[in-house]
Amino acid sequence: MTVRDAVISLLQAENIPAEPVMNNLDSVYEPLAAWVHAQYQQGKKIIGISGAQGSGKSTLCKLLALLLQQCFGKSVVRLSLDDFYLTYAQRTGLAESVHPLLQTRGVPGTHDVGLAMAVLTALANGTPVSLPRFDKGRDDRVAENEWLSVNYPVDIILLEGWCVGATPQTAAQLQQPVNALEAQEDAQGLWRQYVNARLASGYQELFGMLDVLVMLKVPSFEKVHEWRALQESSLQQGMNAAQLQRFIMHYQRLTHHMLIEMPQRADLVLQIGEDHQVSTRIRLKVEG
Repeated sequence: MTVRDAVISLLQAENIPAEPVMNNLDSVYEPLAAWVHAQYQQGKKIIGISGAQGSGKSTLCKLLALLLQQCFGKSVVRLSLDDFYLTYAQRTGLAESVHPLLQTRGVPGTHDVGLAMAVLTALANGTPVSLPRFDKGRDDRVAENEWLSVNYPVDIILLEGWCVGATPQTAAQLQQPVNALEAQEDAQGLWRQYVNARLASGYQELFGMLDVLVMLKVPSFEKVHEWRALQESSLQQGMNAAQLQRFIMHYQRLTHHMLIEMPQRADLVLQIGEDHQVSTRIRLKVEG
Protein backbone atom coordinates (compact mmCIF):
# COMPACT_ATOMS: atom_id res chain seq x y z
CA MET A 1 0.00 0.00 0.00
CA THR A 2 1.37 3.42 -0.96
CA VAL A 3 1.48 6.35 1.46
CA ARG A 4 -1.37 8.04 -0.42
CA ASP A 5 -3.45 4.87 -0.23
CA ALA A 6 -2.77 4.61 3.51
CA VAL A 7 -3.83 8.23 4.04
CA ILE A 8 -7.03 7.75 2.03
CA SER A 9 -7.81 4.60 4.04
CA LEU A 10 -7.33 6.53 7.30
CA LEU A 11 -9.56 9.38 6.15
CA GLN A 12 -12.30 6.98 5.12
CA ALA A 13 -12.10 5.09 8.42
CA GLU A 14 -12.31 8.34 10.40
CA ASN A 15 -15.01 9.84 8.16
CA ILE A 16 -12.77 12.84 7.37
CA PRO A 17 -13.32 14.66 4.04
CA ALA A 18 -10.50 13.50 1.79
CA GLU A 19 -10.14 16.32 -0.73
CA PRO A 20 -8.76 19.06 1.57
CA VAL A 21 -6.20 16.71 3.07
CA MET A 22 -5.11 15.13 -0.19
CA ASN A 23 -4.76 18.57 -1.81
CA ASN A 24 -2.30 19.51 0.94
CA LEU A 25 -0.58 16.16 1.41
CA ASP A 26 2.53 17.11 -0.59
CA SER A 27 2.63 20.77 0.44
CA VAL A 28 1.76 20.61 4.15
CA TYR A 29 1.40 17.22 5.80
CA GLU A 30 4.37 15.30 4.34
CA PRO A 31 6.78 18.25 4.88
CA LEU A 32 5.45 18.61 8.43
CA ALA A 33 6.04 14.91 9.12
CA ALA A 34 9.57 15.27 7.73
CA TRP A 35 10.15 18.28 10.00
CA VAL A 36 8.92 16.36 13.07
CA HIS A 37 11.21 13.48 12.11
CA ALA A 38 14.12 15.91 11.86
CA GLN A 39 13.30 17.10 15.39
CA TYR A 40 13.33 13.47 16.53
CA GLN A 41 16.76 13.01 15.00
CA GLN A 42 17.92 15.89 17.20
CA GLY A 43 16.67 14.06 20.29
CA LYS A 44 13.27 15.79 20.51
CA LYS A 45 10.51 13.23 20.92
CA ILE A 46 7.63 14.90 22.82
CA ILE A 47 5.70 17.10 20.38
CA GLY A 48 2.97 19.40 21.68
CA ILE A 49 0.20 20.34 19.27
CA SER A 50 -1.89 23.29 20.39
CA GLY A 51 -5.00 24.72 18.78
CA ALA A 52 -8.40 26.07 19.65
CA GLN A 53 -11.51 23.90 19.57
CA GLY A 54 -12.36 22.79 16.06
CA SER A 55 -8.95 23.72 14.66
CA GLY A 56 -8.21 20.16 13.50
CA LYS A 57 -5.71 18.97 16.13
CA SER A 58 -6.99 15.39 16.23
CA THR A 59 -6.97 15.05 12.44
CA LEU A 60 -3.47 16.49 12.24
CA CYS A 61 -2.18 14.09 14.90
CA LYS A 62 -3.70 11.08 13.16
CA LEU A 63 -2.13 12.10 9.85
CA LEU A 64 1.24 12.83 11.44
CA ALA A 65 1.29 9.50 13.24
CA LEU A 66 0.48 7.64 10.03
CA LEU A 67 3.08 9.52 7.95
CA LEU A 68 5.79 9.11 10.57
CA GLN A 69 5.09 5.38 10.65
CA GLN A 70 4.74 4.92 6.89
CA CYS A 71 7.53 7.22 5.68
CA PHE A 72 10.06 6.97 8.50
CA GLY A 73 9.24 3.72 10.30
CA LYS A 74 8.74 5.42 13.64
CA SER A 75 6.62 4.20 16.54
CA VAL A 76 4.19 6.97 17.52
CA VAL A 77 1.75 7.38 20.41
CA ARG A 78 -1.01 10.01 20.26
CA LEU A 79 -2.22 11.56 23.49
CA SER A 80 -5.00 14.07 24.05
CA LEU A 81 -4.96 16.39 27.03
CA ASP A 82 -8.73 15.75 27.13
CA ASP A 83 -8.10 12.19 28.30
CA PHE A 84 -6.49 13.55 31.47
CA TYR A 85 -9.56 15.39 32.68
CA LEU A 86 -10.36 14.96 36.34
CA THR A 87 -13.19 12.57 37.07
CA TYR A 88 -16.73 13.89 37.43
CA ALA A 89 -16.53 13.34 41.18
CA GLN A 90 -13.25 15.25 41.47
CA ARG A 91 -14.65 18.20 39.51
CA THR A 92 -17.77 18.13 41.67
CA GLY A 93 -15.50 18.47 44.69
CA LEU A 94 -13.78 21.48 43.14
CA ALA A 95 -17.14 23.00 42.23
CA GLU A 96 -18.25 22.74 45.84
CA SER A 97 -15.01 23.82 47.50
CA VAL A 98 -13.60 26.39 45.03
CA HIS A 99 -16.08 27.61 42.40
CA PRO A 100 -19.16 26.14 40.64
CA LEU A 101 -17.69 26.78 37.17
CA LEU A 102 -15.03 24.12 37.82
CA GLN A 103 -17.69 21.46 37.32
CA THR A 104 -17.31 22.07 33.58
CA ARG A 105 -14.29 20.31 32.10
CA GLY A 106 -11.88 22.14 29.85
CA VAL A 107 -9.92 24.90 31.55
CA PRO A 108 -6.65 24.51 33.45
CA GLY A 109 -7.45 23.13 36.86
CA THR A 110 -9.77 20.44 35.48
CA HIS A 111 -6.99 18.05 34.37
CA ASP A 112 -4.94 15.53 36.32
CA VAL A 113 -1.57 17.08 35.55
CA GLY A 114 0.32 14.60 37.70
CA LEU A 115 -1.12 11.68 35.75
CA ALA A 116 -0.27 13.35 32.45
CA MET A 117 3.33 13.90 33.52
CA ALA A 118 3.65 10.32 34.76
CA VAL A 119 2.35 8.93 31.45
CA LEU A 120 4.65 11.18 29.39
CA THR A 121 7.64 10.22 31.53
CA ALA A 122 6.91 6.50 31.18
CA LEU A 123 6.48 6.75 27.41
CA ALA A 124 9.67 8.78 27.03
CA ASN A 125 11.63 6.30 29.15
CA GLY A 126 10.22 3.20 27.47
CA THR A 127 8.45 2.03 30.62
CA PRO A 128 5.18 0.09 30.13
CA VAL A 129 2.20 2.32 30.90
CA SER A 130 -1.56 2.48 30.42
CA LEU A 131 -3.13 5.47 28.68
CA PRO A 132 -6.25 6.95 30.33
CA ARG A 133 -9.40 7.64 28.33
CA PHE A 134 -12.18 10.12 28.97
CA ASP A 135 -15.76 9.48 27.89
CA LYS A 136 -17.23 12.86 26.98
CA GLY A 137 -20.68 11.32 26.61
CA ARG A 138 -20.65 10.34 30.29
CA ASP A 139 -18.46 13.32 31.24
CA ASP A 140 -16.20 10.99 33.18
CA ARG A 141 -12.99 9.01 32.91
CA VAL A 142 -13.40 5.40 31.83
CA ALA A 143 -12.45 2.56 34.18
CA GLU A 144 -8.74 1.75 34.35
CA ASN A 145 -9.29 -1.76 33.01
CA GLU A 146 -10.35 -0.13 29.73
CA TRP A 147 -7.19 1.95 29.35
CA LEU A 148 -4.83 1.12 26.46
CA SER A 149 -1.58 -0.54 27.51
CA VAL A 150 1.65 0.53 25.81
CA ASN A 151 4.45 -1.95 26.44
CA TYR A 152 6.68 -1.30 23.42
CA PRO A 153 9.37 1.32 22.69
CA VAL A 154 7.94 4.65 21.54
CA ASP A 155 9.92 6.96 19.28
CA ILE A 156 7.65 10.02 19.09
CA ILE A 157 4.86 11.22 21.39
CA LEU A 158 2.20 13.61 20.10
CA LEU A 159 0.33 15.50 22.84
CA GLU A 160 -2.57 17.58 21.54
CA GLY A 161 -4.93 19.86 23.39
CA TRP A 162 -6.62 23.23 23.13
CA CYS A 163 -4.48 24.79 25.88
CA VAL A 164 -1.26 22.81 25.37
CA GLY A 165 1.67 25.19 25.82
CA ALA A 166 -0.47 28.04 27.21
CA THR A 167 1.08 30.59 29.57
CA PRO A 168 -0.67 32.38 32.47
CA GLN A 169 -2.02 35.91 32.28
CA THR A 170 -1.03 38.84 34.46
CA ALA A 171 -3.17 39.97 37.38
CA ALA A 172 -4.15 43.06 35.38
CA GLN A 173 -5.35 40.93 32.47
CA LEU A 174 -7.64 38.99 34.80
CA GLN A 175 -9.45 42.05 36.10
CA GLN A 176 -12.14 42.60 33.49
CA PRO A 177 -14.58 39.83 32.43
CA VAL A 178 -14.33 38.89 28.76
CA ASN A 179 -17.91 37.66 28.32
CA ALA A 180 -21.30 37.27 29.99
CA LEU A 181 -20.31 34.03 31.72
CA GLU A 182 -17.49 35.71 33.60
CA ALA A 183 -19.52 38.85 34.30
CA GLN A 184 -22.53 36.97 35.66
CA GLU A 185 -21.06 33.81 37.18
CA ASP A 186 -17.55 34.94 38.16
CA ALA A 187 -18.11 38.57 39.12
CA GLN A 188 -15.40 38.42 41.81
CA GLY A 189 -12.91 36.75 39.49
CA LEU A 190 -12.37 33.74 41.75
CA TRP A 191 -12.76 31.17 38.97
CA ARG A 192 -10.44 32.85 36.51
CA GLN A 193 -7.87 33.50 39.25
CA TYR A 194 -7.93 29.81 40.22
CA VAL A 195 -7.60 28.71 36.58
CA ASN A 196 -4.70 31.09 36.04
CA ALA A 197 -2.95 29.95 39.23
CA ARG A 198 -3.18 26.31 38.17
CA LEU A 199 -1.90 27.21 34.71
CA ALA A 200 1.03 29.05 36.29
CA SER A 201 2.06 26.05 38.41
CA GLY A 202 1.62 22.40 37.46
CA TYR A 203 0.70 23.04 33.85
CA GLN A 204 3.95 24.91 33.21
CA GLU A 205 5.83 21.91 34.56
CA LEU A 206 3.85 19.64 32.24
CA PHE A 207 4.36 21.89 29.22
CA GLY A 208 8.03 22.15 30.13
CA MET A 209 8.32 18.48 29.18
CA LEU A 210 7.53 19.32 25.55
CA ASP A 211 10.50 19.28 23.21
CA VAL A 212 8.60 21.03 20.41
CA LEU A 213 5.45 23.18 20.29
CA VAL A 214 3.30 23.31 17.15
CA MET A 215 0.39 25.76 17.00
CA LEU A 216 -2.67 25.55 14.77
CA LYS A 217 -3.63 29.22 14.61
CA VAL A 218 -7.32 29.86 13.94
CA PRO A 219 -8.38 33.19 12.40
CA SER A 220 -10.55 34.27 15.34
CA PHE A 221 -12.50 33.07 18.35
CA GLU A 222 -15.71 33.62 16.36
CA LYS A 223 -14.57 30.89 13.97
CA VAL A 224 -13.96 28.58 16.93
CA HIS A 225 -17.61 28.99 17.90
CA GLU A 226 -18.78 28.42 14.33
CA TRP A 227 -16.69 25.29 13.83
CA ARG A 228 -17.61 23.85 17.21
CA ALA A 229 -21.28 24.36 16.33
CA LEU A 230 -20.73 22.28 13.19
CA GLN A 231 -19.21 19.51 15.30
CA GLU A 232 -22.15 19.55 17.70
CA SER A 233 -24.67 19.40 14.85
CA SER A 234 -23.12 16.13 13.69
CA LEU A 235 -23.57 14.48 17.11
CA GLN A 236 -26.69 12.58 18.09
CA GLN A 237 -26.73 14.19 21.53
CA GLY A 238 -24.90 17.43 20.80
CA MET A 239 -25.45 20.66 22.68
CA ASN A 240 -28.12 23.07 21.54
CA ALA A 241 -27.25 26.67 20.65
CA ALA A 242 -27.73 28.05 24.16
CA GLN A 243 -25.75 25.24 25.78
CA LEU A 244 -22.93 25.63 23.28
CA GLN A 245 -22.83 29.41 23.76
CA ARG A 246 -22.36 28.99 27.50
CA PHE A 247 -19.87 26.12 27.14
CA ILE A 248 -17.63 27.90 24.65
CA MET A 249 -17.38 30.97 26.90
CA HIS A 250 -15.35 28.90 29.37
CA TYR A 251 -12.59 28.79 26.73
CA GLN A 252 -12.75 32.36 25.42
CA ARG A 253 -10.32 34.12 27.74
CA LEU A 254 -7.41 31.75 27.31
CA THR A 255 -8.06 31.23 23.58
CA HIS A 256 -7.77 35.01 22.97
CA HIS A 257 -4.62 35.12 25.09
CA MET A 258 -3.00 32.26 23.17
CA LEU A 259 -3.85 33.74 19.78
CA ILE A 260 -1.99 36.89 20.78
CA GLU A 261 1.10 35.54 22.51
CA MET A 262 1.76 31.96 21.35
CA PRO A 263 2.62 32.54 17.65
CA GLN A 264 5.78 34.42 18.66
CA ARG A 265 7.20 31.49 20.65
CA ALA A 266 5.78 28.33 19.06
CA ASP A 267 8.39 26.34 17.15
CA LEU A 268 6.04 26.06 14.17
CA VAL A 269 2.74 27.80 13.36
CA LEU A 270 0.18 26.41 10.94
CA GLN A 271 -2.34 29.00 9.80
CA ILE A 272 -5.96 27.82 9.57
CA GLY A 273 -7.90 29.83 7.00
CA GLU A 274 -11.43 31.18 7.11
CA ASP A 275 -12.38 28.17 4.98
CA HIS A 276 -11.21 25.87 7.81
CA GLN A 277 -8.31 24.58 5.69
CA VAL A 278 -4.63 24.49 6.61
CA SER A 279 -2.68 27.14 4.73
CA THR A 280 0.60 26.36 3.02
CA ARG A 281 2.01 29.39 4.89
CA ILE A 282 3.99 27.64 7.61
CA ARG A 283 5.96 29.81 10.03
CA LEU A 284 9.02 28.49 11.82
CA LYS A 285 10.51 30.18 14.87
CA VAL A 286 13.76 31.92 14.08
CA GLU A 287 16.45 30.97 16.57
CA GLY A 288 19.02 33.36 17.90
